[in-house]
Amino acid sequence: MSRRTLLHEGWTLRAEPGPAVPPEIAGAAVPATVPGCVHTDLLAAGLIPDPYSDDNENRLTWIGRTDWVYETTFAWQPGDEDRIDLVCAGLDTVATVTLNGVEVGRTENQHRSYRFDVRALLRPDTNTLAVRFASPYRYAEAHRDRLGDRPNAYPEPFHFIRKTACNFGWDWGPTLVTAGIWQDIGLHAWSTARLASVRPLVTVVDGTGRVELRAEVERAGDEPLTVRAAVAGVTAEVAVPAGERTAVVTLTVADPALWWPIGYGEQPRYDLDVSLHGAGGRELDAASRRIGFRSVRLDTTPDAHGTPFTLHVNDVPVFVRGVNWIPDDAFLHRVTRERLAQRFAQAAGANVNLLRVWGGGRYESNDFYDLADEMGLLVQQDFLFACAAYPEEEPFRTEVEAEAREQVTRLAGHPSLVLWTGNNENIWGWHDWDWQEPLAGRTWGRGYYLELLPEIVGELDPTVPYWPGSPWSGSEDVHPNDPAHGTTHIWDVWNTDDYTRYRDYVPRFVAEFGYQAPPAYATLRRALSDEPLAHDSPGMAHHQKAADGDRKLRRGLDAHLPPPADFDDWHYLTQLNQARAIQFGVEHFRSYRPVCAGTVVWQLNDCWPVTSWSAIDGDGRRKPLWYALRRAYADRLLTVQPRDGGLALVAVNDTAQAWSGPATVTRLTVTGEPRAKTSVDLDVPAYSSVVVVLPAELARPDDGRAELLVADAGDAAERALWFFAEDRDVRWPAVQWDAAVEPVDGGRRVRVTARTVLRDLTLFPDRLDPAAQVDRALVTLLPGESAAFTVRAPGPLDADALTRRPVLRCVNDLL
Repeated sequence: MSRRTLLHEGWTLRAEPGPAVPPEIAGAAVPATVPGCVHTDLLAAGLIPDPYSDDNENRLTWIGRTDWVYETTFAWQPGDEDRIDLVCAGLDTVATVTLNGVEVGRTENQHRSYRFDVRALLRPDTNTLAVRFASPYRYAEAHRDRLGDRPNAYPEPFHFIRKTACNFGWDWGPTLVTAGIWQDIGLHAWSTARLASVRPLVTVVDGTGRVELRAEVERAGDEPLTVRAAVAGVTAEVAVPAGERTAVVTLTVADPALWWPIGYGEQPRYDLDVSLHGAGGRELDAASRRIGFRSVRLDTTPDAHGTPFTLHVNDVPVFVRGVNWIPDDAFLHRVTRERLAQRFAQAAGANVNLLRVWGGGRYESNDFYDLADEMGLLVQQDFLFACAAYPEEEPFRTEVEAEAREQVTRLAGHPSLVLWTGNNENIWGWHDWDWQEPLAGRTWGRGYYLELLPEIVGELDPTVPYWPGSPWSGSEDVHPNDPAHGTTHIWDVWNTDDYTRYRDYVPRFVAEFGYQAPPAYATLRRALSDEPLAHDSPGMAHHQKAADGDRKLRRGLDAHLPPPADFDDWHYLTQLNQARAIQFGVEHFRSYRPVCAGTVVWQLNDCWPVTSWSAIDGDGRRKPLWYALRRAYADRLLTVQPRDGGLALVAVNDTAQAWSGPATVTRLTVTGEPRAKTSVDLDVPAYSSVVVVLPAELARPDDGRAELLVADAGDAAERALWFFAEDRDVRWPAVQWDAAVEPVDGGRRVRVTARTVLRDLTLFPDRLDPAAQVDRALVTLLPGESAAFTVRAPGPLDADALTRRPVLRCVNDLL
C-alpha cells in the first residue's frame, strides 16, 4: 500500500524585499499556518490590523503586490517505494516550489492541484521545502499588457489570473489579494501504480441503478493490474493489461433507494469502495466515497411561453427555491466543515433547496458537497468566470482545461450536483455592456462557454446537465437575458427601479435578483469604530461597496416607508425593505408556476461584514430577509397577487400531497373592522398552483389608505396580507401594545399583544447580546392578536429593553 504524509507543521513566512513592505515585517520570519494564507498569518502574529474592521483593507493592498516565501523543514526516512510525490492540493497562486534548494515545479492556477516527483531529491532525516509566491498583481498585469486589456466589471486584473476573482474586490467584497498554501500539502509514496482518479457516473433507468466507474491509473511499472469496486453489496472487477492506464468497472444495483432533494424524499447514500491491485492480488491503492442514486435532466423544450428551464430529479419537476452562494470568508481556509454545516442549516431553515456556487468564487470543497449530499440541498456549480471578458490565449486555455477536467472528475457522483454553468454574466456582458468595440475582435471567453466546457462535461460527466451561462437563453440567436427563454438575471430593480417592477416579469427561471440591506447591528458594532454610527459615517461608507448603494437604499425607502428619524430607524427600515423586496419578487414568481420554474435569490451569505444583498451577514447573523425568505419559500404558499386589473388569491403547493381545504379572504380596516369577506375551497394538486380571482368588493377598498386584505387558510399555510397603500401613506393609528417577558430554557419569551395594528413587528436581541437570536420576525398583528417571540441567549437579557425601541420595532412606531 501507499503511504501519505501531511507536511503542515513548522512553516514560516517571510516577505521578499520591496519598498511597500513595512519595516517591522521586512526580513522577519513569521510563524505560518498551513493550510492558510499570508493575511491570516500576519494577523495572528499581530503584524497587521484586522482586514475586516473599519477601512483596514486599504492599508493592506501592499500584500498582493509583494512576493512571499513559505518554508519548512521535515524529516523523511526512505522506504522501498518506486515513487515519492509532493502533492499540493491548492497553491494560491503563482508559485515556485523547491526541495532542498532544487526547483521541482511551478504553478499558476489556484483552482487545480499539482503533483511533483521528488524521490531523487529527498534526503534521509532533514529536508527543506520552500514555496515562493510571486505577486498576483504582477503576474496578472503582465499578461494583461501582453495580450491586451479586456473589459470587466471592476478596475482590477482578476480575469488575467486563474485565481478567486472576488479576491480583487467585488460590490460586496473587500480587496484582499491573498497568497499561500491554502489546501493540504504532503508526500505520497507509492509503488507499481496508483489510482490517479476515480470517476463514478451514476444513473437510474426504470428503477435500476448503474455505476459506471471510470478509473485512471498512473504507473511506475508495466505489470498487469486489477481494479475492483463494490457498492450496495454488488462487486465487480476489471483487468488493466500491462501498459494500459484506464479501466471501466460497471456495477448494476437492482432497485436502489433513490436520493431526493430536500422536501421531496430521503437522501440515502451508498459507500463506493475502489481498490487497485497488482500481480498476486496485492493492494496498491484504494479510494472510498459515498454516492447517491438519482437521475437529473433539464427540460428546455420550447413551448407556448418560450424556452423553459425546468429541473427534473428522478423524473419529478422541482421548483427551484434557490440562493446564490459566495465564498463564506475572503480567506478560504477559514471556512470549516462546521461553518458550512451552520450555513446549510440556515439555508434549509429558510426552505431553500438549491445553492448556486457563483463563478467569481471557487469550486466548492469536498465538505461542501458531502454536506449538500447529506442534507438534500441541490447544487449548481459555475465554472470560475465572472463579469469579465476572459482571454482564451495561452497559458489560460491550457489552465482552464486542466482545472475543468480535474473539478468535473472530482465532483462526479455527488447526487447534489445537478447543473454545471459556464460563467456568470459574461455572455450577457458581451451583448449589453459595451464590450465589443474595445475588444476589437479579441477573445473574450466564448470558446470556453460554448465549446471547451460543454465538451469536457459531456466527456467526463454526462449525467449532469451543462448550461453555457447565467443568464443564458439557450441560443445565440436569442438575447442571453431574455426572460422568456432559459435563465435570466433581474438587476434593474436594484439599480434603477422600484421592487414593484418585478411584476413586469414572468420569467422562466430567475437565476439572480436581489436587494441590499446592512448587516445586523451587533455585526456593525464589532467591525466599525464609527461614533456615532450613521448611514454615511466613514466605516459604514467603506463597508458599502455597491455603486451609489446608499442612494439606492434611500430611493427604496422613499418609495414605501416613513422617513427615518435616526440611524436606528434607518437600520430597521432598510433591513425591512430588503426583506419586503425579495418576498415580493419570490411570491410573484412562484405565483406563475409552472411557467416560472425557479428563483435563485442573490445572495445567501457574506464573506465579511458589509452592506449587501445577503440574508445571512458576514458574522453569520440572520437578517430580516432570512425570515421573509422562509415564508416566501414555504412548501405551501398563500399570496394575494394582481391579475387582470383585479386581485387574485394564489395557492402554491410544493409538496407531494394535494392541498385541499377552506380559505377566507377578508377586507378590513387597519383598526380591525370588517368590510367584506369571501370563502373559497382550495384544491391544489401536488407540485402545482391555483389562482382564485377575488370578487370586486374585496379588490376595491372604500378607503385604500386605511384598509387591507387578510387571506387565511388556517394551519395549512401562513396567512397572506395585502395593503392597498404604501406604509408611508397608510393612516396608522397610534401604536399600542402590551408586552410580557418570561424566562424559558436558554433565554426569554416575549409575548406581544396588539391593541392596535402592528406592522412587521421585529425583535433585534443582538442589540442586547451579540449572541442572542430570535425565532421569528416581520410579524403583523391585528388589534387583539398576540405573538410570542423566543429569544435564545447565553446570558441574562434586560426584560424591559426587550419590549421597547430600538430592540422591539414595527413600521408604524415611527409615526
